Amino acid sequence: MPQCEMCGSDQSSLTTVKVEGAELELCGDCKGFGTEVRTESSSSASTKYSTSSSSSGSDESTADSTGNTTSSSTSTSGGSSRRRDMFDNMDEIAADYDDRIRQARESRNLSQEDLADSLNEKASLIRKIERSDILPSDDVREKIERRLDISLVEGTDTDDDEWSGGSSTTTTLGDVVKRKD
Repeated sequence: MPQCEMCGSDQSSLTTVKVEGAELELCGDCKGFGTEVRTESSSSASTKYSTSSSSSGSDESTADSTGNTTSSSTSTSGGSSRRRDMFDNMDEIAADYDDRIRQARESRNLSQEDLADSLNEKASLIRKIERSDILPSDDVREKIERRLDISLVEGTDTDDDEWSGGSSTTTTLGDVVKRKD
């Protein structure tokens, strides 16, 4: 039986409602928190904008109100249904990146100016990075890692259990949001 994505109650039918820009499947009690979304007939939209693809996963192609086509692909293997996004493949910079850079630089007896010259960057950039004022851009991070032979990224070993909480119950928006009554 489907669950309301806001309060988590089991309902026989849910309504698609737009709440703060997100489309959620909500029960009758929660649908007042947003605006009901009217869906068009999927047969005319899917035939006009669909693309055919033969892959091991399932491909979905939808057309929005402006006629733009958006596609999403989810893998059916592994039993998990968490959608992947562009951030899953990005490296996460370590929380102690500033200390790692400073210690590696000092162990090689380099000043901030010497390191900056060898990287073809400004010394003020190195100072700001070592003070944690700014995060290094990807290209600067890669240059620092190569020059100092260190790694500034944390092990990004994200399991799907981390997202699902490891339990059989589904976390809903209602579990996380605190309402102002």
